[in-house]
Amino acid sequence: MVKIYLESRYRKLVRGLPQTIFYCPECKGHRRRRRACERCEGYGKLTKDSVQELIARVLLPAYRARVGKFHGAGREDIDVRMLGRGRPFVFEVVAPRRLQVDLEELRQRLHQYEGERLEIDPLVPVARERVALWKESHFEKVYRAEVETGGPVPVDALGALVGHEISILQRTPTRVAHRRADLQRERCVSVLAAEPLGDRRLAVDVRCSHGTYVKEWISGDDGRTEPSLASALGVDCRCEALDVLDILLDESSSTSASWADASAPSRRPLSDVAGNG
Repeated sequence: MVKIYLESRYRKLVRGLPQTIFYCPECKGHRRRRRACERCEGYGKLTKDSVQELIARVLLPAYRARVGKFHGAGREDIDVRMLGRGRPFVFEVVAPRRLQVDLEELRQRLHQYEGERLEIDPLVPVARERVALWKESHFEKVYRAEVETGGPVPVDALGALVGHEISILQRTPTRVAHRRADLQRERCVSVLAAEPLGDRRLAVDVRCSHGTYVKEWISGDDGRTEPSLASALGVDCRCEALDVLDILLDESSSTSASWADASAPSRRPLSDVAGNG
């Protein structure tokens, strides 16, 4: 069976848009079960669109294909924007009946209709092995969080965090414990910048190792993450908004000349990676 693999990066500019199809957890999108499903009201999904579907609606008709698979280099939560240079992905077109298409024209078409929600870099044909590379590789990430606190923010304590790498222990967060094993993991968080936004609000930019639950590092998750931002500041903290500003790739991850800018040294100054925050 013929398959075509197209690699790019996406920038998700809005919240509420999942990366892949958000099937209803009750009926699982099953054609028969969803008819009587009260959770999704027969729709089979909990959101109308996803990054996967927006891209598929442009690519699959052009290739005269019915099936497409989305392979991302990790994922962000549905309420988290993916900004900066974007998240790498490979879109797999299964059994295309047309092989020659104008990829740039398709990209521009996507931007024409969905540019306020989603942007992608030029699509590059790649080998199947690129799917495994993105699925198996782990990268550090840079985030920006807007935090609401339960009391005035101690300015001295906030400033003391900047420039330091913090080793933390995280148990599987409460919000995902129902579907993931309850494990304890060691992760690293580096506070790159922090500034008060008001009496009880602040913005924090952090670099985190792969697999860090940033929201739980902020709140402490009732002691399941230690130390946390909340414990360091001595006030309750809650993540109000979170954006991914950069995924710190290795140079070896770059795939073509069209990605020359993306393969620049991965640890750029925060002023460079935070421009879209």
